[in-house]
Amino acid sequence: MSNAEHYSGSADGADRPRAVIAGAGLGGLTAAVALHQQGWSVAVCERAAELQPVGSGLAVAANGLRALDVVGLGDAVRALAAIQGDAVVRRPDGRVLSRTSGEAIVRRFGEPVVLALRSTLHELLARSLPDDAIRLGTAATGIDPGDDHTPARLLTERGTLEADLVVVADGVDSALRKALFPDHGGPRFSGFTAWRMLVPAPSAPCVTGETWGHGRVFGVTPLVDGRIYAYAADRAATKTADSAHDIGERAELLERFGDWHAPIPELIASADPAAILHHDVYEIAEPLPAYHLGRVAILGDAAHAMTPHLGQGACQAFEDAVTLAAVVSGKPGQSVPTALSRYTELRRPRGADLVRRSHRIGSFTQAASRPGVALRDLAVRAAYRLLPDAVLRSLDPVLAWEPPRITGS
Repeated sequence: MSNAEHYSGSADGADRPRAVIAGAGLGGLTAAVALHQQGWSVAVCERAAELQPVGSGLAVAANGLRALDVVGLGDAVRALAAIQGDAVVRRPDGRVLSRTSGEAIVRRFGEPVVLALRSTLHELLARSLPDDAIRLGTAATGIDPGDDHTPARLLTERGTLEADLVVVADGVDSALRKALFPDHGGPRFSGFTAWRMLVPAPSAPCVTGETWGHGRVFGVTPLVDGRIYAYAADRAATKTADSAHDIGERAELLERFGDWHAPIPELIASADPAAILHHDVYEIAEPLPAYHLGRVAILGDAAHAMTPHLGQGACQAFEDAVTLAAVVSGKPGQSVPTALSRYTELRRPRGADLVRRSHRIGSFTQAASRPGVALRDLAVRAAYRLLPDAVLRSLDPVLAWEPPRITGS
C-alpha cells in the first residue's frame, strides 16, 4: 500500500476521520456535506471532468426536506416551492378523477412538495463543501471494504485512496455494488420507460397534476422560474430508450400523447427535441443483502433504485445520507464497521419497502387493459368522493419519516 493515498486517521486519533465518496450525485454530495459537518474530512471522487447541470426536475417531499434540514439546506429548497392550489388527476379527455389540496398536504405532513431543478440542488450541496473536496475526472475502478482493523480502499484511475469510511453513491449501474455483492442480481428493467423535459409555460393557465391513460401517464408541475417541468411514462415490454428512433423523441411523444387534453400537446410541441431526456426505468427489486460491507456504505440508487411513481428517488438518497452521518457520528475509526450495521438496520427495510410501493403504484396508475383502466378510474373517483383523505393517509409511512437522533459514543 505504499503508493496509496491514506485517508485514515492517525493512531492517536489526532487526525479527523476520513471518508471517500464515490459519486458526486445528490446522494453522494449530501453524504459528503453531512459527514463534513460532523467533523469528517471528505473527498468526493467523480468520474465526470466537470460538474454540469444535468437532469431536469425532481420532487422534494416532506421527508426529503427534513433530511435537508439536517445539513442546513431545507429552507433554501423550500424557497423554490412554486406549486399552488390543487393537484389534479385527469383522464386523457380532461375529465377530473380526483383533486388533492396542497394545503391538505401541508396540514398532514407539515411541509409542501417542492419541485426543484436537479442542477439547483446539486449546486446548493456542492457549495456547502470545501473547495478541494470534489475530485473531478476521478473514476472508481475497484474497492476493498476493509474491516475493524484495516481501512477501506477505493481504487481509482488516479490511484488508491484509503479511508475510515467509503461511501458508494455511483448510481443504479454501480460497478462498486457489483464488486461488493457479486452474487446479487443487480437492477432489472421495470417495464416502464420515461421522458422528462423543461418547457415554457403554455398560453393558458397550467394545472399541476397527472393525466392517466391506458398504460401511460403525463405529469405537469410549475417551477419557481416560470417554466414547466413535464414528464411522461409508458409501459414497455422491452427496453426502448437506447434503440434508434427515426422520428425523434418529441415526435414520438406527440404520437403517444398528442390527442390528450390541453395543454399537453402544446407542452410537448414547445420542448427542445435535443433536451428531452428519455430513459428506461430500472429498479433493484431484490434487496441487497446489506447496505454496507466492512467500512463501505451504499446509498441512493446504488442501493435501492426504484421507479419514479412515488417521487422518492432523491428523497431516499437524502435520508440515506443523513442517517449514515448520524450512525458514524462520534465513532472512532475502529468502530465504523459496527456503526454501519446500524445503518443497514435502519435503511434496508425502508429502501426495500419503497421500491415495492413505487412499483405497485406504477402498476396501478399505468394500468393498460380496458377493464383495468375502468376499475382504476372508478376506484380513484370513489376514493376522492367518499374517502378524500385516503391517498394522503396512504403516504404516512413514506412522508412522515424523521431523521434519526443518534448520539455518538
